Amino acid sequence: FDAQYPPFGYKDDNGEYVGFDLDLAQEVCDNLGWELVKKPINWDSKDMELNSGSIDCIWNGFTMNGREDEYTWSEPYLDNQQVLDALNSDDNKDLTASFASLTENPDYNTAFMNLDSGAADAIAVDIGVAKYQLSQREEGKYVILDEPIQSEEYGIGFKKGNDELKDTVWEE
Repeated sequence: FDAQYPPFGYKDDNGEYVGFDLDLAQEVCDNLGWELVKKPINWDSKDMELNSGSIDCIWNGFTMNGREDEYTWSEPYLDNQQVLDALNSDDNKDLTASFASLTENPDYNTAFMNLDSGAADAIAVDIGVAKYQLSQREEGKYVILDEPIQSEEYGIGFKKGNDELKDTVWEE
């Protein structure tokens, strides 16, 4: 998991790895009598980690769309209104062109810091991340637009061909 992706996986104020996906993984492991090993990874190295066997699956807000043939997937477990990549797609050229400027941030924390400081007027993020971040801020200071730009599905990604592990995990 990516340890910098709240509310799905992150380090809390006590230095513990927590999050929605980690709680879900813990529940599955408890039901199977397995020990959950929470392994934070560099997200750019996820394929190497999975293919080398150093992790068994990628379970952290992992978008299935456009990657259907690259992994063995669980069923989708979350519909996510994802907007960051959508701004760069050909489908949204007119919207993107309407902005005075569009700046890409290296991560969500930086995006929210720019919003808080006034360096950005608006940010485009995953709906789950937006709701979590807004719950940590002054109530009513920011709003989420009613209309998402695009939607996608999250799934658990397993090494291509590892249907046995996928089936065991998904059945729980």
